[in-house]
Amino acid sequence: MISFANPIYLYLLPCVLLLAGIYALGRIIDHRNMNRFGRYKVLERLMPDRSRYIPTIKVLLQLGGITFVLLAASRPYVHTNSDATYQGEEETVNGIEVMICCDLSNSMLASSTADIKGVSRLQRAKYLLDKTLDDMINDRVGIIVFAGNAYLQLPLSPDVQAAKMLVNGMSTGLLPMQGTSIGAAIDMALNSFDPESQFSKTILLVTDGENFEDDAVAAARKAAEAGVQVNVIGVGVPGQPMPVPVAEGSEEYLTYNGETAMTAPDDAAAAEIAEAGGGIYISGGASNAVSQIDTQLDKLSAKEYVRTAIPSDSTDLFPIAIAIAFILLSIDLFVPYTKLKWLRNTKFFSGK
Repeated sequence: MISFANPIYLYLLPCVLLLAGIYALGRIIDHRNMNRFGRYKVLERLMPDRSRYIPTIKVLLQLGGITFVLLAASRPYVHTNSDATYQGEEETVNGIEVMICCDLSNSMLASSTADIKGVSRLQRAKYLLDKTLDDMINDRVGIIVFAGNAYLQLPLSPDVQAAKMLVNGMSTGLLPMQGTSIGAAIDMALNSFDPESQFSKTILLVTDGENFEDDAVAAARKAAEAGVQVNVIGVGVPGQPMPVPVAEGSEEYLTYNGETAMTAPDDAAAAEIAEAGGGIYISGGASNAVSQIDTQLDKLSAKEYVRTAIPSDSTDLFPIAIAIAFILLSIDLFVPYTKLKWLRNTKFFSGK
């Protein structure tokens, strides 16, 4: 029998049915609007590329992906002992609360080394966060991504595996508006903490330091005044201008006014943010960057709390659920809304 370590996420499943209902209602309204201009079957002939079925298939793939993401977040597992009937075991651990803010602006696609074709700043950031999360198994972690605006990806949760999954899936294409709003990310992270919570709180900001949108120093100072430490991890070689690829791994670069767009990490600005936030600045290019992060977080006093854990005599189904979600959403990315060329002349459910 399948059990769940975080069953609270299952309460979001009815939202998937709600989305399906909204889509079905939209299709009905669309059909009625089409009939206002003439017979539906006649109008379809005027739109040869319009598919009757593919939009529904895409929605089903998307809803299926969302469903399995929610199932993965609920941490399903099965007991090795088939006679077991209990849910997750409660365990007492000591931890802190950490909000991770990761920069997903286009400049993060530039090389993090002196080599123009080196590992991108984003890949370096993801590596550092992934390794840091390995040592945060008892902490409560949340994730915010930002560029022109800030977006909450994961509220504070003891589910570090879910956090690692989201970190590994980060890309600049996730956000609709480019820019660098570090201050907005810090403000959102600050508001994501419960002010009544007794946990030690910190913000872990990963960025190349270029900020063009707001006053990040003021935001960090505000966080420090609220008792939230702001630590900054800088990625990229300070003062070393690098061209910005049009996409991850591409050898084509963005241009501005006919010239190649260049970006140089601003470690001085990043250090100023950390100082205002009562934390430290860590160079992400340092060989001991992960250990520096761990040492800084270990300085915060951990609070004892009780959480639900997967029993030791069980098999975690999280990898299976998230793999299915990834497959469904990946298929959706490659399915167009128009008719597939090789099926364009095929008629399904014909009346003949």
